[in-house]
Amino acid sequence: MSDDKKSPEQDRPWPTELRLSDQGRSLSVSFNDEQTFELRAEYLRVESPSAEVQGHGAGQQKIVPHKQDVAITNIEPVGNYAARLLFSDGHDSGLFTWDYLYELGREYEGKWADYLAKLTEAGLAR
Repeated sequence: MSDDKKSPEQDRPWPTELRLSDQGRSLSVSFNDEQTFELRAEYLRVESPSAEVQGHGAGQQKIVPHKQDVAITNIEPVGNYAARLLFSDGHDSGLFTWDYLYELGREYEGKWADYLAKLTEAGLAR
């Protein structure tokens, strides 16, 4: 029997660095597959995985307006699978797993466009 087989977890991108810039308004996340994503604090705040934003089930996601000036004030590691981002508006309940941060980076254009369209439809401002 060979030990060459990788577990599914070994194939998943793993963060190598998280770095705040622009006075906490941007988070750079680098992964071991050479991908680096620059994620604005506003985007991370409105896509927070918390129940406050995502709701408690399918189709319950909330539109979070007025976060254009939000910043990340701190990053707290959670085990070896996630980070808790603390935002300048007091929000701190979302645990951003490595998989979710990668998804947010990879799917930024579509997710951001959807958010902006929902804001416009609801008559709300960033």
